Amino acid sequence: MNANGTKDRILIVDDSELNRSILSDILCEKFDIVEAADGLEAVNYLEQHPTEVSMVLLDLIMPVMDGMSVLKVMNQNNMIKTIPVVVISADQRAESVEQAYKLGATDFIFRPFDSFMVYRRVINTIMLYSKQKRLEDMVTEQIYERSKNSRMLVSVLAHIVEFRNGESSAHCLNINTITEKLLNALLSRPNNYNIPRADVPVICTASSLHDIGKIAIPESILNKPGKLTPEEFEVIKTHSMEGAKILNAVPFSKDEPLIRYAYEIARWHHERYDGRGYPDRLEGDKIPIAAQVVSIADVYDALTSTRCYKPAYSHEQALTMIRNGECGTFNPLLMECLEEIAPSLREELGKDAALFEQSSRDLDTIADELFSNPDLASSNRSLHLLETEREKFSFFWENTKDIFFEYNAETSVLSFSKAAAYLVDGGSMVVDPLKPGFLDDRFNSIVALELDKVLTHTSYEYTDFKDEVEWNGVTYRIEGKTVWDYEASEPVMTSIYGYARRITKTGAMI
Repeated sequence: MNANGTKDRILIVDDSELNRSILSDILCEKFDIVEAADGLEAVNYLEQHPTEVSMVLLDLIMPVMDGMSVLKVMNQNNMIKTIPVVVISADQRAESVEQAYKLGATDFIFRPFDSFMVYRRVINTIMLYSKQKRLEDMVTEQIYERSKNSRMLVSVLAHIVEFRNGESSAHCLNINTITEKLLNALLSRPNNYNIPRADVPVICTASSLHDIGKIAIPESILNKPGKLTPEEFEVIKTHSMEGAKILNAVPFSKDEPLIRYAYEIARWHHERYDGRGYPDRLEGDKIPIAAQVVSIADVYDALTSTRCYKPAYSHEQALTMIRNGECGTFNPLLMECLEEIAPSLREELGKDAALFEQSSRDLDTIADELFSNPDLASSNRSLHLLETEREKFSFFWENTKDIFFEYNAETSVLSFSKAAAYLVDGGSMVVDPLKPGFLDDRFNSIVALELDKVLTHTSYEYTDFKDEVEWNGVTYRIEGKTVWDYEASEPVMTSIYGYARRITKTGAMI
């Protein structure tokens, strides 16, 4: 019996009906028996039922496709790693035995054979593989437990990104759940991706950081209620590379599985199987499989969730849109996995709805606990202070009566506080204000002109700037500061921030 309480299934592959009948009589009391008359029939059955076969008893000399060819196909599809193969053959040549073992055969039994010997060796092999599977599960569980603090820290960080992005705290939990289900479905099928089962929880943790690069995107674009302009969409698309840069700068070995998977996912989860994604337009399996899995998870959750720019689609609508290619092209094998998990997906995510509503409070509690952990105090306190400062900045930015502005050099986005709304044509954000032809009679053109001066007259040694400009008969005093990155070989200007205030003829600020 297997873990599900049903009989283990054995596939007997032999062109001789008599031989199949003899083996079936020996094993049918304890095992569920399936027969194939040649190698091709066997391969077709394995591909259609990859998780249902516990062992293959394989003859070597058969028409259509011989036993060696079956072993080669099982190697190519990675089935040989999860399905033991015992060769039963009258071919006793040393080279045949050696080749069968090289191709992954677990055991070799010569004909004529003893019935009891066949019975015991089959049972022993299935027990061995069963113990190996339990050991893998134990190791996976241990890795999962050991990574608990890392997962909580990643969840806290992802929670901050979601909060800034206007997404529900359910998003990360959904991505984790869908990613885990897709990976388990993938690993139960023949595939060429060589993902260790122990890496599944690591990939799920890394998936939480898929949108970490959105930290670098202005909130005015992230939370815009409505369709983005082409320029705004180009800014949004930079979050993939921004995330990769953030993770590449993490002071840990890039060979660490969590860092490696997180980098791959952050950079390439918007690539598409037909090469029409971004940022690198990778095609097919040039896209790392972890990024491919999270890509589907992200699209499904985005479709079934309410966002500032769209209502939520139903489970059925989302699946139909993905099947029809309305969200891009995906790996056909992963599409099969999605179809497999689809019936349980809605129920699983729906069952956790209450948990999702509670998740924000839970993460706050976790954060407090982590901040009090002396082993993690330094890094966690920094994260806490960062979030506190972000909240303060957001409060003053939204409520000040002064006209504040911030320019991000990397994304080329100029953002204004709410007080500037009546002066700025197009809202509180301008994309690429320094491009040729942008300057006109709007207030933001004056700020853009000032930015042009700042870029010319400031340096990493002299970061402050001050000037007075006139617009529509009103004089404004503009003051601010440039921010520089000193980690590069030469300092690089990364942003400019400042304010503009109206002043009287006597020079007093209003």
